[in-house]
Amino acid sequence: MLTGTFRGVPLGCGTDVWKLSEEVRAGTLSEEQFLRSESSMIRSRGHCNTMGTASTMAVVAEALGMTIPGTAGTPAADSRLLEAAHDAGRRAVVIADEGLRPSDVMTKGSFQNAIVALAAVGGSTNAVVHLLAIAGRLGVKLTQEDFDTIGSDVPLLVDLQPAGRHLMEDFHRAGGLLATLREVNDLLDPTALTVSGRPLVEHLADARIWDHEVIRTREQPLQSNAGIAVLRGNLAPTGAVIKPAAASPELLQHRGPAVVFDSIEDMHARIDDPDLVVDADSVLVLRGCGPRGYPGMPEVANMPLPTKLLQQGVRDMVRICDGRMSGTAYGTVVLHVSPEAAAGGPLAKVRTGDYIVLDVAGRRLDVDVPQDELDAREPASLAVEAFARPTRGWERLYVETVQQADTGADLDFLVGASGDEVSRESH
Repeated sequence: MLTGTFRGVPLGCGTDVWKLSEEVRAGTLSEEQFLRSESSMIRSRGHCNTMGTASTMAVVAEALGMTIPGTAGTPAADSRLLEAAHDAGRRAVVIADEGLRPSDVMTKGSFQNAIVALAAVGGSTNAVVHLLAIAGRLGVKLTQEDFDTIGSDVPLLVDLQPAGRHLMEDFHRAGGLLATLREVNDLLDPTALTVSGRPLVEHLADARIWDHEVIRTREQPLQSNAGIAVLRGNLAPTGAVIKPAAASPELLQHRGPAVVFDSIEDMHARIDDPDLVVDADSVLVLRGCGPRGYPGMPEVANMPLPTKLLQQGVRDMVRICDGRMSGTAYGTVVLHVSPEAAAGGPLAKVRTGDYIVLDVAGRRLDVDVPQDELDAREPASLAVEAFARPTRGWERLYVETVQQADTGADLDFLVGASGDEVSRESH
């Protein structure tokens, strides 16, 4: 969508909702003004104008090679998007005749390019589960660790909310994805094709950065190492993710006591309780929000901070969850903890008061409890009661077959390509 303004300040859809809603809860912004800001935010049709999940997946789709190069980031109201749609339609007809298949385009090299793009633009953590699921259906061997090994040394080049200051309209004006990828050309797979029939790297030669405040050069990045970090430890045996570019640097290494919520409902009921024992060093833990436990892995991991801490000026805390968060969100939030609590993960055994140790540089997430004691603990009964236990229908099929976040949270029977053969005529 086009950029909207409130009191003369550009607003990032999603990101500024989170920021301003906390100001309402802190008592520094009236609810009336908040509602005015919300209505000012949506200036045109289109998805969120920050580097949220929708913008991220547009970038990722282009880096994968599945959209016409140069399209990602074009505002919905821009006539050039309609032009690109016509180009896509014409190209689709030619592709059908040529026999170019998605599996020809989306190779392991294409996923490498997508991970590089994800890091360079400061994209959403949701891209991790989406890309893992897409790769799974193609039969491409992609792991959660690939996001770390490929993306960890990629510099953050795009100064865009929530990891920076600007918005998608600025990104498009400044040169967009192709100009960004030209800066990290050496990190891309040179053979990976696009739907144009040509490799992605062949579309970068004429790309230029037109505003170096929005898109930085390789020599002057916002951050030198900005990719998604994959954490492991006794709290996340098969992995968890965090987006360092949107976190508070001082919290990337932290030790603090857990404040545990057994469900979304429990969190909403107690987060603003004046008697809640919590301070700025506490670690908020929300469980029961993974693919099975909710079910469906909702975007709730960026928990609101307790009102009494907001009133003290606190604006970020370490938060841990087996669910997801919106790509528009920000903060020091550990996501996709797996196995999730409802799948028998150790998150179900954490108790309020246990000390949690986060070490992003060391790629560790641990609860400071002796392993034999942790193993002997029973899962929290209140958490178990809150897990989804459907008895019939689609919900039961989903809970019984959904994978964990570290492999894409897809249904297990959908993994692997099926080919294009139509088994029987339908008419």
